[in-house]
Amino acid sequence: MRSVVKTLQEEFSKNLSIRTSPGALDHITVATKDGKLPLSQLGQISLKSPQLILVNMSSFPESAAAAIKAIRESGMNLNPEADGLIIRVPVPMVTREHRENLVTVAKQLTNRAKESLRRVRTEAISQTRKAKSSVSEDTIRLVEKQIQQMAEDTVAEMEKLLAAKTKELLG
Repeated sequence: MRSVVKTLQEEFSKNLSIRTSPGALDHITVATKDGKLPLSQLGQISLKSPQLILVNMSSFPESAAAAIKAIRESGMNLNPEADGLIIRVPVPMVTREHRENLVTVAKQLTNRAKESLRRVRTEAISQTRKAKSSVSEDTIRLVEKQIQQMAEDTVAEMEKLLAAKTKELLG
């Protein structure tokens, strides 16, 4: 259950930020002839200004077109432009609509995390029930209640994370 929350926190920090950072493109994977590689391994990513990210593809010039395609299809609403071996990625100004879209994405990520948590809880309860032969019914019920309580506490923690992220995004 901890790992589900940790993954949600990482998703929030990676994908849902108003501030531009060179790390904003790190999670993008590029399909090359050698397989799928992270953009950060193919090109040098730098921040020219808060509105412009540069990706220097001089190390892997043959992957420049694939990198542009991957950035365009990343779902980050970016429109990269090729300038020789340099890819210019203009970052749009953050509008109210964009902030609201980020909040929607945050809610979707939280719902996915809750689904993962439900799977973890169900698996833990079924493993507990398999021990029926060696443990009493009361003990099994007690353990199931504890698992349920842990799941509820984790959901509450996720809701707090979502509320904090929503407040951060909407200002």
